[in-house]
Amino acid sequence: MTGLASTLDAPEAVARPLSIPEFALVVLIGASGSGKSTFARRHFAATEVISSDACRGLVADDENDQTATPDAFALLGTILDLRLKGRRLTVVDATNVRPEDRRKLVEIARRWHALCVAVVLDPGEDACRARNAARPERTFGPHVVRNQYAALRRGLRGLAREGFRQVHQLRSESEIDTVRVTRQRLWTDRRDEVGPFDIVGDVHGCGDELEALLDKLGYAVERTEREGEPRYRVTPPAGRKAVFVGDLVDRGPRVADALRLVMDMVEDGRALCVMGNHEAKAEKWLAGRDVKAVHGLQATIDDLGAQSPAFRERAKRFIGGLVSHYLLDDGRLAVAHAGIRAEMLGRASGAIRGFCLFGETTGESDDLGLPVRLDWAAEYRGAAKIVYGHTPVAEAAWLNGTLCIDTGCVFGGALTALRYPEMETVSVAAARTYVEPVRPLRPAGPALEGASAQAEADDLLDLADVSGKRIVATRLLPSVTIREENTAAALEVMSRFAIDPKWLIHLPPTMSPCETSAEPSFLEHPREALAYYAREGVTEVVAQEKHMGSRALMVVCRDDGVARARFGVTSGEVGAVYTRTGRAFFPDALQRDAVLRRARAAVEAAGLFADLRTDWVLLDAEILPWTVKAGALITGQYAPTGAAARIGLGAADAALARALASGAPVEALAGRVGERLTRARAFAAVVREFARPVAGVDDIRIAPFHLLASEGVTHADKPHRWHMDGLGRLAGLDPLFGTTAMLTLDPSSPADVELATAWWLELTERGGEGMVVKPATFLARGRRGMAQPGIKCRGREYLRLIYGPDYDLPEHLDRLRQRGLGAKRSLAIRELALGLESLERFVGREPLRRVHECVFGVLALESEPIDPRL
Repeated sequence: MTGLASTLDAPEAVARPLSIPEFALVVLIGASGSGKSTFARRHFAATEVISSDACRGLVADDENDQTATPDAFALLGTILDLRLKGRRLTVVDATNVRPEDRRKLVEIARRWHALCVAVVLDPGEDACRARNAARPERTFGPHVVRNQYAALRRGLRGLAREGFRQVHQLRSESEIDTVRVTRQRLWTDRRDEVGPFDIVGDVHGCGDELEALLDKLGYAVERTEREGEPRYRVTPPAGRKAVFVGDLVDRGPRVADALRLVMDMVEDGRALCVMGNHEAKAEKWLAGRDVKAVHGLQATIDDLGAQSPAFRERAKRFIGGLVSHYLLDDGRLAVAHAGIRAEMLGRASGAIRGFCLFGETTGESDDLGLPVRLDWAAEYRGAAKIVYGHTPVAEAAWLNGTLCIDTGCVFGGALTALRYPEMETVSVAAARTYVEPVRPLRPAGPALEGASAQAEADDLLDLADVSGKRIVATRLLPSVTIREENTAAALEVMSRFAIDPKWLIHLPPTMSPCETSAEPSFLEHPREALAYYAREGVTEVVAQEKHMGSRALMVVCRDDGVARARFGVTSGEVGAVYTRTGRAFFPDALQRDAVLRRARAAVEAAGLFADLRTDWVLLDAEILPWTVKAGALITGQYAPTGAAARIGLGAADAALARALASGAPVEALAGRVGERLTRARAFAAVVREFARPVAGVDDIRIAPFHLLASEGVTHADKPHRWHMDGLGRLAGLDPLFGTTAMLTLDPSSPADVELATAWWLELTERGGEGMVVKPATFLARGRRGMAQPGIKCRGREYLRLIYGPDYDLPEHLDRLRQRGLGAKRSLAIRELALGLESLERFVGREPLRRVHECVFGVLALESEPIDPRL
């Protein structure tokens, strides 16, 4: 929206339709009784209107209490500020007849880059006095309206100078009553265009390279002629559209051709283009204004000067119609020449235009005479991806969701495009250096050797990004709420116990057990696990052996260069192995590195790096035996418990045996003690099974069961069979890796239920922990929302370790069967949503703060008060 639209000089003009920007501050101006409130109710939603009378009522319980006016307008200003911050059209219903009344409103609008629209309601003084006389609450005399009209007339001609971009005066009651307000989308707002797009960097007259790049992107470029002028006919790949970041002109050898090609594409609806600072200067020259032929403008003057007057006039109109930026794909993408701040997106103002053309500068020049620029991208916190140019770089690299794709073609670099939403860059090298740069192209890499710009920006994380109450939007659930008290617990874990946070790109969800079994002497049983999925309508599940180990996440990189470039880790590590709460799995770094070296070799030999076209993978696995992680827990808690029970109950059993031999009537007590001793010995046997010694890496086994992510993609859309088949290759290459036995079942089939039960009994009777039942598709929707990602069904003897030696006594089983699973299952779904979201953000190359928002969320949810034995 540019220019001043006015009906001031159109007496008795029919004001309908009255068009206003869809995002604007609309200030109603008129004397008391002019019909402003009626007009506002008729044309705007109640939530869009802020009334000074209503604000008086809120602060003083009386809309006509004039003593409350200062407080009422303070409240009005606060509401206006918050609404415009949120990019919401807002109407101010007050008299607003004096410039000083309007000044504060315009200042707030400028702060949030909202266009200002004045709607003057002027039904005449007589009409206003008559309406006020009919309203008993209006007790003021006729002089009030007379004075308001006098102030109104004095200020009308100055509305444009005050900052109002549109002024509409409705000069009669009929005009006010018949007007029809329509809303016009801002020219920068193309959120309805979802792509796919090919966003092209600064061309600067490099016509050969532009044609070559379009050809490489799949665009058919044909040069023809129409009405004596050259003409380009461009056919894009199906559904795609090009977007140019500006600076089409200056410096290069084919300025006119590059400009003509883009103009033809835009005119044919095959492209969009934003204004560059070099176009802004060329426009001045085309308009005949005096400009200095510096920074490559002479090339434009020479080339366009040789063209026809019709072409120069067309170029002038084209450049004059270019906008500061485009907001695309439902707000997910923005394109601006020199960049744009989050609070400027989809808005319009002179400040926005200046920022988009030149970026953010200090106003100073460096030793080479170039402006000193501020790195706005390093501070960017918006959700939209920003693609821009202006400052040439050696290589395009993402930083905080922003990408500079000016790779200095005219300076001998390359012409680069971003394919969106694929997030792939495509380049063609410059044929030669057309202009020597004043300084070498700015390197894409930062101070950390081998690390990416994003990795350096992520080197210091901001506490504000993960603290306090948070509502996290995810792809799986609309939102997940993290309470403030839980984020404090997550920060405690992360700051005191976690590994290098740069490795923490994902934490897995907790897992709920099945409902309690009605089978005698069983707390958990496969029937209930399968019945859950049958009730949810899941038609195919897998039952996987649950190993007697510990859950672990493994990041395996091809080499330490990948760790630096992709994860920003410069310590020489080639990966990480961590627990589901982010702690180091192996306290011994030598043991960790030995495991990772063998894992890297196995992944390479299995062809996973090549097949997935990646340099890193994230595995979800069980690491055996349990002693590797829980050795201290076993020796310090479980083993002493079993020993104490055996010693104490053994002594009691022996004493009772002697008492029985002497004829004492203690048969019942002896029987109970004997049963408890049997259970204590069973408990100790389970502990011994879990307490296998680990002398070195050769005593460790890793059973991976999920290949969660690799470069550019997460794998939650793959069925479990895909994961198991791919990871099964590792077991044949290195004995460090084992396999996970698995059955595919129909949970509603009685025969499959019996098959699963027999298999589970066999696993648990030979000392196994149990099994996990999961949807075969990895993720599944149930009848009541997302189905559980896994249901664990643990064996009787393993549960003895969890609940204690005597858990299966009838009185204890009856009590344990009352356990509630609702909170645990809710937690599992929320953690699943956060865990997958963190991976999607990481593979999408979002900043680490965005990834950690989800990772910290999982850690925070883990502090919810839920029985840890479930």
